[in-house]
Amino acid sequence: MIAFAAPAAAADVSACLITKTDTNPFFVKMREGAEAKAKELGIGLKSYAGKVDGDNETQVAAIETCIADGAKGILLTASSTSAIVPSVQKAREAGLLVIALDTPLEPIESADMTFATDNFLAGELIGKWAAASLGDKAADAKIAMLDLDVSQPSVDVLRDQGFLQGFGIDLGDPNKWGDETDPRIVGNDVTQGNEEGGRKAMENLLARDPEINVVYTINEPAAAGAYEALKAIGREKDVLIVSVDGGCPGVANVADGVIGATSQQYPLLMASKGIEAIAAWAKDGVKPQASEGKSFFDTGVALVTDKPVDGVESISVEDGRKLCWG
Repeated sequence: MIAFAAPAAAADVSACLITKTDTNPFFVKMREGAEAKAKELGIGLKSYAGKVDGDNETQVAAIETCIADGAKGILLTASSTSAIVPSVQKAREAGLLVIALDTPLEPIESADMTFATDNFLAGELIGKWAAASLGDKAADAKIAMLDLDVSQPSVDVLRDQGFLQGFGIDLGDPNKWGDETDPRIVGNDVTQGNEEGGRKAMENLLARDPEINVVYTINEPAAAGAYEALKAIGREKDVLIVSVDGGCPGVANVADGVIGATSQQYPLLMASKGIEAIAAWAKDGVKPQASEGKSFFDTGVALVTDKPVDGVESISVEDGRKLCWG
């Protein structure tokens, strides 16, 4: 049974932010947003992070510390969406409000609420844009899928599956990537969300089919790595790369033609809204509500490109730069 926290004055309220790493610009901006809102509301904030993406043990230890310290709530971007659940349940039973940021837990109801981008929509936007940009050539596309990790289901899966649906490809199990049968998909490889991983994954898939002409990437660092692999063989100008994140380096890569379009998400808003929710929980015992028609609180997404297409709403690189992070 989930306990309810007693109302508390702001001065008595503390919160924890636990991210996958403390080096990724997305999580750096998330921490900035949480710190700014905590300062504004007079809430104490302690931040923790895994040593690398996938470091569940460090996140488990951080939750234990937050419980012991008497925190009123935890904002969490989970490295393992299922392995972390017992620790989250323990925190909730101790009266803490647990909000998943960006990455839904498995099942999503394991957290009190999720504040996130609609990651399926983020993928769908770049899929629709890529298909429309290719026009009739989309029917004969050769697609490389540069995912994050083998852990499924996850944000990684949502973006991957959204892209495929947007492109017009029939999905297999929507909770997995890599089980589709469409011959346009050359293959999937994992990148760990970094540039070196993106380069290696791109090289692997080019070895399978050197005529790849569309590249989906889990995020913009992976896209930058894919571009370098293509540049090394002189194919950087005739392959369409799409991505998700909307960080300032990624938006700059859209401006430079490295990435054709990216779906921009808003980590600062996720974190600041999360701190507000913990403050409300501590004061009145009120939990945040999901956006209408969704199982989470949607913090928004926008397609950024300077090559708009009919039927796909987008914003310009100039506008993307005003909203970017990192």
